[in-house]
Amino acid sequence: MDLRGRGFPSIYRLRVLLMLFHTMARITAEQEVENLSGLSTNPEKDIFVVRENGTTCLMAEFAAKFIVPYDVWASNYVDLITEQADISLTRGAEVKGRCGHNESELQVFWVDRAYALKMLFVKESHNASKGPEATWRLSKVQFVYDSSEKTHFKDAVSAGKHTANSHHLSALVTPAGKSYECQAQQSISLASSDPQKTVTMLLSAVHIQPFDIISDFVFSEEHKCPVDEREQLEETLPLILGLILGLVIVVTLAIYHIHHKMMANQVQIPRDRSQYKHMG
Repeated sequence: MDLRGRGFPSIYRLRVLLMLFHTMARITAEQEVENLSGLSTNPEKDIFVVRENGTTCLMAEFAAKFIVPYDVWASNYVDLITEQADISLTRGAEVKGRCGHNESELQVFWVDRAYALKMLFVKESHNASKGPEATWRLSKVQFVYDSSEKTHFKDAVSAGKHTANSHHLSALVTPAGKSYECQAQQSISLASSDPQKTVTMLLSAVHIQPFDIISDFVFSEEHKCPVDEREQLEETLPLILGLILGLVIVVTLAIYHIHHKMMANQVQIPRDRSQYKHMG
């Protein structure tokens, strides 16, 4: 009886240790991230990778800039005037992230955590005429900034931490299993906790996939944004029209050459009747 009684606490402690190990493993997996921005040939573009259990689950390449309005005192120290801070996401940023079946998240911190960007992605299913279709999208953006930071802000009146959030966001909508690519610049408006201020987030050179990555460090098939597709069409249309025009000219010249050759081979019938006696 004593041996059995002593065994129960041991089993209990073992279960507790296993639960703690499992919890720590999950936390470690959530924080397994890499900043590969140094590999980018574009100095303004950052590359972030989130990995779980040794497998890539989220990849993001983009250039980001935030246009932040803030108030300063006018020269009379009575009136307020609005200035603008242009804050770019810099290389060497600290990164965190997590992946899930239907929800993934990327967090980036820079300039000693004076600035923080959080991007939340969700995957959803919709009923379509062909049946259920799954898509993913960027559903939320949060930008935290410190207007007491002297590099970008000069004597801000309400200096301190402020949070800017998106509202009912549905951006970068992409079919499930594909990555989103867009070279064109896109803007997202964020409502700031600084009263009556709206922060603008500018994204460009975007290539993101937060779900269903098949190969390590490799994006799946690209889903291009409409702006890029339109620009690509505008670039290729003159080439297509030029090829068609060239083909028409070649065909016309070929027909003319064949017709001219056939006419040359035909017997010429003299119009002057006096020449008939010389025929034959």
